[in-house]
Amino acid sequence: MNQKPALSRSASIWLSLFIYLLAILVAVLVGRLFNGYHPLVMIGAGDLAATILVFFFSVLLNNSSAYDPYWSVKPIVIAAAYYFMLDLESLNLRQWLVYGGTMLYALRLTSNFYRDWPGFVHEDWRYVNFRKSSGKYYWLVSFLAIHLFPTIMVYLGCLAMLPVLEDAGRSLNLWDLAGAFVLFGSVIYAFVADEQLRRFRNVAANKGKTIQTGLWKLHRHPNYFGEISTWWGLTFFAIAAGCDNWWTLAGPFTITIMFLFASIPLIEKRNLGKRQGYSDYKKSTPMLLPLKFLNK
Repeated sequence: MNQKPALSRSASIWLSLFIYLLAILVAVLVGRLFNGYHPLVMIGAGDLAATILVFFFSVLLNNSSAYDPYWSVKPIVIAAAYYFMLDLESLNLRQWLVYGGTMLYALRLTSNFYRDWPGFVHEDWRYVNFRKSSGKYYWLVSFLAIHLFPTIMVYLGCLAMLPVLEDAGRSLNLWDLAGAFVLFGSVIYAFVADEQLRRFRNVAANKGKTIQTGLWKLHRHPNYFGEISTWWGLTFFAIAAGCDNWWTLAGPFTITIMFLFASIPLIEKRNLGKRQGYSDYKKSTPMLLPLKFLNK
């Protein structure tokens, strides 16, 4: 029952691209059914429909990793949807910065996934553990925890795009400067962390060892630090567009909580059991913030 389809890496990539193109089409069609409703309702309906479609393919392929690119593809689709729904004729500098940063983020994270992905013969280790622990209820768990929950998280993170694109022309301010620095800086930071980890893993002698060089010398999860910071940077632009947009902080706040209490504890537990020297590394190196005094 757990057998994966015997697809090559290239065939898997083409199939994955087809799934996401189809998901985008379904999201657009379902969103149009809610034409006249608030943009957040239209986006939410299309988003849910696309998630259900990807889940269908996860079941069909017996592999929940079909959902993995959704997290990085979705922000670009949502940004484009807002553009067309709000009938924007031109973009101001703040809006261009948000679009540019979102595109850079999506390219970084999506390319990072496909570069190392062996195809549908592989399934993320976290999902494999879910299979073992949930038994016959796995697909219910998969839909709720692996598909729907992350969809909700990214939807909340993208809330910041709405006030920016509805912006009536408030002049640039210090919040824009903070947003640009954090959004673009965090994407670059995560990219560097990913590349350092990739180079470390490509050295055969490092198999089973713990990376403790580069950004990984400063904190144990620089890639997650960059990921979380990206969403805070995006929200700073929403605050720049209007001081009454503090409600958009719900996005980065919930994403931060998710990483602190779900994603990071899972990877920490795994690394303690698989990575040589990780216990000492954990004692001497901060978890998320690159501040050494946190571990003293």
